[in-house]
Amino acid sequence: MSETILALDDATKTFGHGAATVYAARNISIALRTGRALALVGESGSGKTTCARLAMLEYLPNAGRVLFRGQPMQDAAAKEIAAYRRSVQMIFQDPFASLNPAQTIAYHLKRPLQLHRPEIGKAEIDATIRELLQRVKLDPDLVAPKYPHELSGGQRQRVNIARALAVKPEVIVADEPTSMLDVSVRLGVLNLLNDMKREMNLAMLYITHDIATARFVAEDIAVMYGGQIVEWGATAEVIDNPQHPYTRLLLSAVPNPDLRFEDGGSDMQPDHVDAVRNLSARTDGDLIEVSPRHFARLTAKA
Repeated sequence: MSETILALDDATKTFGHGAATVYAARNISIALRTGRALALVGESGSGKTTCARLAMLEYLPNAGRVLFRGQPMQDAAAKEIAAYRRSVQMIFQDPFASLNPAQTIAYHLKRPLQLHRPEIGKAEIDATIRELLQRVKLDPDLVAPKYPHELSGGQRQRVNIARALAVKPEVIVADEPTSMLDVSVRLGVLNLLNDMKREMNLAMLYITHDIATARFVAEDIAVMYGGQIVEWGATAEVIDNPQHPYTRLLLSAVPNPDLRFEDGGSDMQPDHVDAVRNLSARTDGDLIEVSPRHFARLTAKA
């Protein structure tokens, strides 16, 4: 069994007070393990990015815990927080906004090396930058001296991946890393993430609204709606045998080249979609163990 590096333990994050309280994440329990990816799937506003920010300690939970190697991080000392920051790195959704347009690509990779890798001497930094760019399949001689606007979206995202790898992390949080890229380059970035996970034995939280890519990237999956996880387990188990109506709704939205739109049935009819969302937002569901690695939170009407 892979080692658990980072976990959210019954974590809840709210905003507002009293009757205006909004549950952005409710009783979330997930575990990120070495050499494995967990896909957190759901539509915009479902709570995926809140979970990412909890994992990054950008937010602290109102209830529950963030655990790193089994130790709670809410009251950790400054030295432990600094080690956590090095170990847990994020790849952002927007490959341009996350880079400083006034600085070269070499600068973007040099800075984290200077901050977090004191063992690397000044003479070795340039060689390390070359290695990082080569790892993400970019030509160092062509890319290092350029500015972000001189690169394509796919190249910029590869630079972001290289920057995350620069500090030798144990966990990668990838927040919709391909959603702003051309379809033609998405597969290359997903392949790179897979290679990185295997070769460096990284734990990965892969956040996406596209359930179809979850099978390609992640061994495990958790489906979110309304701030709560409604179904989770091994990716193949959940996708091939979805139990929660919201999971089935997400899968019905994946294009099927063998099915004409007019033959698609009623799953995407507005009344059906609204009914599924209303059902999924309820918090009174019972936990059902579908199989040894497959769980769903179902209400009586599901």
